[in-house]
Amino acid sequence: MKLRSAEVIKGPERAPNRSLFYAMGYTDEELNRPLIGVVSAFNEIIPGHIHLDKIAAAVKTGVSMAGGTPILFPAIGVCDGIAMGHEGMKYSLPSRELIADSIETMAKAHGFDGLVLIPNCDKIVPAMLMAAARLNIPSIVVSGGPMMPGCHNGEEISLSKMFEAVGSYKAGIIDGDELKQYELDSCPGCGSCSGMYTANSMNCLSEAIGMALPGNGTIPAVHSGRIQLAKHAGMQIMELVEKNICPRDILTPAAFRNALATDMALGCSTNSVLHLLAIANEAEVPMSLETINEVSTVTPNLCHLAPAGPTHMPDLNAAGGVSAVMKQLADHHLIDDTLLTVTGKTVAENIAGAVNKDTSAIRTVEQPYSTTGGLAILWGNIAKEGCVVKRSAVAEEMLKHSGPARVFDSEDDAIDAIYNGKIVPGDVVVIRYEGPKGGPGMREMLNPTSALAGMKLDKSVALITDGRFSGASRGASIGHVCPEALDGGLIGLLREGDIIDIDIPGYSINARVSDEEFARRREGWVPKSPNITTGWLGRYAKLVESASKGAIMMK
Repeated sequence: MKLRSAEVIKGPERAPNRSLFYAMGYTDEELNRPLIGVVSAFNEIIPGHIHLDKIAAAVKTGVSMAGGTPILFPAIGVCDGIAMGHEGMKYSLPSRELIADSIETMAKAHGFDGLVLIPNCDKIVPAMLMAAARLNIPSIVVSGGPMMPGCHNGEEISLSKMFEAVGSYKAGIIDGDELKQYELDSCPGCGSCSGMYTANSMNCLSEAIGMALPGNGTIPAVHSGRIQLAKHAGMQIMELVEKNICPRDILTPAAFRNALATDMALGCSTNSVLHLLAIANEAEVPMSLETINEVSTVTPNLCHLAPAGPTHMPDLNAAGGVSAVMKQLADHHLIDDTLLTVTGKTVAENIAGAVNKDTSAIRTVEQPYSTTGGLAILWGNIAKEGCVVKRSAVAEEMLKHSGPARVFDSEDDAIDAIYNGKIVPGDVVVIRYEGPKGGPGMREMLNPTSALAGMKLDKSVALITDGRFSGASRGASIGHVCPEALDGGLIGLLREGDIIDIDIPGYSINARVSDEEFARRREGWVPKSPNITTGWLGRYAKLVESASKGAIMMK
């Protein structure tokens, strides 16, 4: 096999290059093996990443066992939970682009023959998949695994309940001592927070799309199986290098449909829409919001993990994990099981022995939570380019809702109104100028959704925004409204009291405002400037595309 690293270290012309490897202690024996980049997002600020040094060490062991030379380098990461509710959240989605760009930089500059990508949380997983698709050199993903759920007063809980507890405290439902106990109980250790939030959604979809080994999405962070999985991923990259199996051999249009179908069955985060669009863009695979609804219409929702229900990631793992979900979908011809994966085998071979061991965690196709998928794309006069809702986390009585708009030009203003009791049953909270350009950075709105849930208003109040909602959000939380306010979207022309009609089963969202009235409001309208115009976010605001395109950077 011809190694990419040969261009870097082979021949008399590369003697200076080799001398720098010798300076680090590498031997000729190591340099005569494939050089494998081990991309670790380990840091000491993200609970999901605090243990990735152990995962990276296991990967390096696996690479060495299979005859490769592992070479570690880092990736940054933002903890969405810690960044939530303040300026820090503006940096979360943009960090996806920085991570992908930095991995491209390291891989191209040093001629790696393959990559083992070690993410775990929110934007780091899709960023690494974007880099893999862009570079198209043999690559495999192995995540750090989900956190165990916490326990509060005998009830399993995770981070979404912690955020909701703040709303309960603000409403006087619980006191300060109870709030403190939630703090202590919610997150018991390392790993990605235990519900079907964005991190676990993307780790499961890495498996579903064929870029990670079975178990990647669900084996808990603290289980020995996670270390074993990392060793196997390190070994498996060597087979991918030997056979020159590259990401675009795996990331085909059919693979993206498999990922979407699994997304719908699992009830994944709305952020998965942004990320699958962005990964498809890097893989040069056509994908649109219309495709998402096509798949959702025929795919049943089989799982209600937190925040949609009481189960958590260890429950899904014990029930058979992503493989058990995909096996049911394959048995009903809802996915293509002939596709190649990083195991070197097909989907069918990977899931052949999968069994659903717990129908309380994974329902059957015959008795689903709903006959349609966990996500829905809505269209209408205030979302002409679409918006997204996690349908599986919406109460039955809120699937159709009409109410007066309560309009806010930032998340901060909206949360202040919610905390001060200014939002009442029936309202539709509109949060704008939080889009990719307007924010900039498209902040997640977990604080307002959780406040409403904690105040027991999630079954009577809807939220819509040109920003995003966390995977931990529940209720009628409708995000990614496009075009965004700063781009002249009609969400920017809504006024206090306009009636908004939401029909999730009908895939529609409209304001009862005529075209003529919107045209009158447009006269003299001047969009706000992005909230930040300097530094990295200033550059990002100028280059980022619409959320309907995955909030990718302009090429």
